[in-house]
Amino acid sequence: MAQPKRRWSKQRTHNRRSTWKIESKNLSTCPNCGEAILSHTACLYCGYYNKKQVVEIKEQKEKTENN
Repeated sequence: MAQPKRRWSKQRTHNRRSTWKIESKNLSTCPNCGEAILSHTACLYCGYYNKKQVVEIKEQKEKTENN
């Protein structure tokens, strides 16, 4: 099996291994209620997708303010 001709530096190794981290999610706003949601998914707060009601929400989630 082939072997490398010279040793890789620690910095080069760390730079190569640093790319496994998860990227941040691309969030968009729901056109119906304005909440932040993942793209191409139904809204968890109002149940709308592509300007149509696709999921029936049993209970409305209300935002509580901590004073």
